[in-house]
Amino acid sequence: MTTIHLHYAPATASMIPHLLLEEIGTPFELVLVDNTMGAHREPAYLKLNPNGLLPALTEGDLVLYETAAICLHLCDTHPAAGLAPAVGTVARAHFYKWLMWLTNTLQSALIAYFYPQRWANEGNDAGVAEVKAQAQSKIDGMLDQLDAELARHGGQWFMGESYTALDPYVFTLCRWTRNFNGRKARDLPHLGPYLQRVLERPASQRVMATEKLSAPFY
Repeated sequence: MTTIHLHYAPATASMIPHLLLEEIGTPFELVLVDNTMGAHREPAYLKLNPNGLLPALTEGDLVLYETAAICLHLCDTHPAAGLAPAVGTVARAHFYKWLMWLTNTLQSALIAYFYPQRWANEGNDAGVAEVKAQAQSKIDGMLDQLDAELARHGGQWFMGESYTALDPYVFTLCRWTRNFNGRKARDLPHLGPYLQRVLERPASQRVMATEKLSAPFY
């Protein structure tokens, strides 16, 4: 059996497959890519992910990037873990919907919030501030959408009574709002208690310890 290597940096999107791997319980090794020192832009890492983004997963000859793709691969190769609904079911269709929404909609807005300079000309400080403000406004509405979904079904996990690969995704992205000025994910009535439940899972606790993270965790 080939060993799974997760190329990661603490507190980045790589936390999502890190949480998933801990939940699955399969052996894996972490490979630190020190993004604070620019290691994600070095030729060695760019051979794995030419976009220079984290995470990347390697397993034998397989080299895989894009967080959602990594999550789907782990679900498909470890079906006994039960971290995705059965293929062809209505639940699986909704699983796909939310997975794509998280990566394409919420995560994209968060990237615009944290890196607004990417969407404005150099020196356009007013434009940067406007991009950041607009992104935060959009994120605020998206957090309401997450909260409403939890309220709709009343289950303890994002898809209801079963913990799935969506939960590490929701937790990690909501964690990124922990230092927002104004409303944070933890302030919402259903989302706040839900995030605490995810945090309390043993797998989550192991990830927090391994990545050396401290409160506020979300």
